[in-house]
Amino acid sequence: MMFEKLLWPAGIVGTVIGLATLTKDYVDGERYRGEEKLFGRTVIVTGANSGIGEQTSRELAKRGAKVIMACRNMKDCMSLRDEIVEETFNPNIHCKKLDLTSLKSIKEFAEEINEDEKRIHVLINNAGVMLPDQRKLTKDGYEMHLGVNYFGPFLLTHLLLDKLKASAPSRIVNVTCSNFMHAKLDFKNLNFDDKYHGEAAYGQSKLALYLFSVRLAEMLEGTKVSVYAANPGLCYTKLPRNMGWYKSYISSAVIYPFLFLVMKNPRAGMQTVLRCVLDPELEGHTGKYYDNCKEIEQVPNEAFKDINIDRLWATSELWTCLKTHAELVKTQPDVVKSHHDVAKS
Repeated sequence: MMFEKLLWPAGIVGTVIGLATLTKDYVDGERYRGEEKLFGRTVIVTGANSGIGEQTSRELAKRGAKVIMACRNMKDCMSLRDEIVEETFNPNIHCKKLDLTSLKSIKEFAEEINEDEKRIHVLINNAGVMLPDQRKLTKDGYEMHLGVNYFGPFLLTHLLLDKLKASAPSRIVNVTCSNFMHAKLDFKNLNFDDKYHGEAAYGQSKLALYLFSVRLAEMLEGTKVSVYAANPGLCYTKLPRNMGWYKSYISSAVIYPFLFLVMKNPRAGMQTVLRCVLDPELEGHTGKYYDNCKEIEQVPNEAFKDINIDRLWATSELWTCLKTHAELVKTQPDVVKSHHDVAKS
């Protein structure tokens, strides 16, 4: 009798565990199965000291790459670097200071890379921020999401572009998310000076990054530099560390079991990024968007019209100080004339 009484609870527990395991396997999604090695290849990973950036750095180090971990927190970066070297027996792992909230830091980082590195074969623009409904600015006065998630990668990529071209075949992987499909670009309030909303600002920054990927791929056609937009999926990383529930021990304890089931761990989230970096079959499939290790062929959004991308590109060149207003008037007179208020911001 005692055995029968215990059998039912044990069966229920077993069923729950089994369902949880199946759910977790489904949520974690596809895995990249390729076994390509990267000996003699140099890879830059921004935001490499945690989450997807950390896991990507670990995996690429295992495959023999020279990995440059571009991070703001050098103490954490150095600690992780030592751990990766010990784990992979690959001593060619390096930490370099990069603060995407500062155009000056980005320029200094790029200058050092261009001076010290003979080749750059892969640039992974992974670093990003997600903030609650409290508007914050970068050191240059840009809304934080826009500055870190978009202007930072835009400027860094441009400053390293000659090196990437000289190292071709090479790849640029921009880590985005599915939020951009429902986001909008409000050129009259691009910096969210008015009516700030954190989720809208985050989505806008990721939409801008996707549009940048599409246009950059078009501009680099024939150079053997491929560009990919990779969505790692909903992952449990430190990205939402500024959110209220993340900071609360009680909320985290209550929410974590649910998040564990419905969110990928960073290693699972890394898989799509890994495919974009490694898969030889993607050579030539530039400008594409990948989710769950698969290409998503149709991405609907009214902001994808060429004139919007032209306008975004001109604004980005101006705000990141790549070009002056006078230079834009010469190179893109139609865009500057029709969107004079933005281009001269």
